[in-house]
Amino acid sequence: MDEEKSQQQQQDDWANSRKNRLPTFTEVLSRRTRPPVDLFMFYLFLQREGAEDILDFWLDVQQHENLCRAYFKDVRKSGRTIKEDWPQYWDYARRRGSIYGTVVGLNPEGITTKRSTQSTGELISDHDKRNLAAVGESQAGRKSSSPLPHSPTTDHEPPRSTTPFSLSGRTPTLFNLRRASRAPTIIPRSAAITRMDLIASAERIFYRYLSPAGNTVNSPENHEIYLPPALRIHSFPLSSTQEPKSTTELSLMAQIPDMFHAQKEYCFRAMEQDAFPRFLRSKAFGNLTPISALVRLIAGLIILWIGLAVAFSLVFLDVEPKSKRFFLFLPFTFAILFLISHQYELDPILVFFGQSETTPFRTLTMREPYVKKLLLGRAIWVTVLVAIFSTALTLLFWAVPGHRL
Repeated sequence: MDEEKSQQQQQDDWANSRKNRLPTFTEVLSRRTRPPVDLFMFYLFLQREGAEDILDFWLDVQQHENLCRAYFKDVRKSGRTIKEDWPQYWDYARRRGSIYGTVVGLNPEGITTKRSTQSTGELISDHDKRNLAAVGESQAGRKSSSPLPHSPTTDHEPPRSTTPFSLSGRTPTLFNLRRASRAPTIIPRSAAITRMDLIASAERIFYRYLSPAGNTVNSPENHEIYLPPALRIHSFPLSSTQEPKSTTELSLMAQIPDMFHAQKEYCFRAMEQDAFPRFLRSKAFGNLTPISALVRLIAGLIILWIGLAVAFSLVFLDVEPKSKRFFLFLPFTFAILFLISHQYELDPILVFFGQSETTPFRTLTMREPYVKKLLLGRAIWVTVLVAIFSTALTLLFWAVPGHRL
């Protein structure tokens, strides 16, 4: 109970620090934000664009790195050094650098290493640890080429995407179609972590996201993500079912902890510069999903047609008393409300009730302070526009003299 109160207090403190600004991408990934700009909403946004695999890849690599970090911590707790337990990795880290420099004890010797991300355990709850990985304050890792050898590209290699958000030829979808996962990405820690667990984790990530084998364009099983040629990994020479024994295999296994770090940083920058700004425009300045906005456009046009048909009928039939024309205010109001809601992708009624759509016609309560303030201001502006246009149309048809045909 005390832990839940502490976490809630921490969330409140984080929210109070953003009273006058929008959240950063790092804050969203570390689950420090609240709806409608939290990690769950960002995942749904990418899912509508058919690009959720890039976020899945980032989260799975973060979990892989946390698994490696936990392995190194276990080794040190046992009283052994990383140099004694895993000499091949120690030698690799000294020569090439590693994001685990602080954990494995390289930094005290003054050796330059890649920057390490903060431990997930410091950021999220036990339930979240089993589902998502989180990032800490430091995100900018030193870019390095992929550690595993790249095989030459053959003429039979399937065509690849040209941007991170046109993944494997899949097309965006307005509906959230659940796609099957080919391999589990959660490794339960029921026993001490071994190096074979690290290989198994890396193997899952490679065959799920980086291997073109078995991937079919627009297939529900297709999770392959786009990477620039310099970062692509074309083969995974190790196996989680057979322990490495040869010198070559042991040397390759030493690269497993840092294997996907450069690819992960590329995905982070791609999401931060491309998808995240569009996500903020969608959820911090609007509260409708594309399909819901489209339905409002259709409904608004139909109701406007009905309203105009009734209005012209009252005029050309010269219906008395003339005050009956004031009832035109109802269809005009609904029609203009739906049309302007489509234009702004914002429903003021939902905003006044503190709601934002997650999927079409399903809502959740907005809890991010600055976003609520932004949306409330835009909702008031939309309401004023609706009132002005509805009143103008109603008075226009009321003022027109009747003329029976």
